[in-house]
Formats: sequence, C-alpha cells, structure tokens
Amino acid sequence: MKQMNQEAMGEFIAECRKKKKLTQMQLAEKLNITNRAVSKWENAKSCPDVSIMLELCDILGITVNELLSGERITTMENYQKKAEENLIELQHKKEKARKDLSRIEFIWLIIALLLGPVHFAINYYYPENKGTGIGILIMIIGFVMFASYFVRHYEIRLK
Repeated sequence: MKQMNQEAMGEFIAECRKKKKLTQMQLAEKLNITNRAVSKWENAKSCPDVSIMLELCDILGITVNELLSGERITTMENYQKKAEENLIELQHKKEKARKDLSRIEFIWLIIALLLGPVHFAINYYYPENKGTGIGILIMIIGFVMFASYFVRHYEIRLK
C-alpha cells in the first residue's frame, strides 16, 4: 500500500493553484487563512486542516481523494483504489496518534502520582519547606490526570 506523501500533496496543491492562476496569498484569502499556511502545505511542512479541505478542493477543482493522493485520478477503478488506500492510511495515522496520546497521558499520570508523595516526604523530613502548596497542587493534577485517564480507558458497568 502506498502511503500518503506530504511532498506529493504539496506539489499537487502548488500545481493546481498555479493552473487556476492563483497566488498563495489569493488562495489563502479565499480560505480565510494566512499565506504562510499555504506555503507550508506546498513545502510539505504541514497538511491542510480537515475543516478546510472541501473548500480547498472546490477552489482548486479537485476531489479530496485526489488531494490526499497528491495526483489526478483518471479512472473510476483508480479512484476507488486510491480512496481505500487513503482511508486506511488515515485510520492508521489516527490509531497511532491515539496510542501516542495514551502513552503520554500514562507517563504524565505516573509522574504526577509519584511527585505528590515525594513532595510530602520532603516536607516531612525538611519542615522548613512547608507552606509551598506544591505537593497539594501536584496531587490534584495527578488525581485529575488519573480520573480522566480512567474515564477514557475503562468502562464501568452496573450489575
């Protein structure tokens, strides 16, 4: 399976924009964004946001499938194949982002839950540090992170 190529997408956006005789600034104005955003797409530094893809495609006279593929799709067979590849790739990226976020949340959860008791232990052994409130703050952050992680990843069923 061919993966979505950000460089091909950027080159395709630039090519379509030029065919429509639009500058980056003119395209940006039509989309109510900055010309720097258009430049970033064309230089493969970022991709268009999903919220403006339909409008971008309408302005450029292309389909979302062609935009994601970074090329014109001429036959219906190719169109269907490209659509399937793009959907699968988007699903893989979404799943990877979800896993990365869960991993980061879990790491921060552990850090927050460990730092609270450490701070209280320091205050116990070094009483001159009392009154900072950092321990309470860390414990609250840890509890909020734990609660949000728990709510998102576990289902509670009533019997």
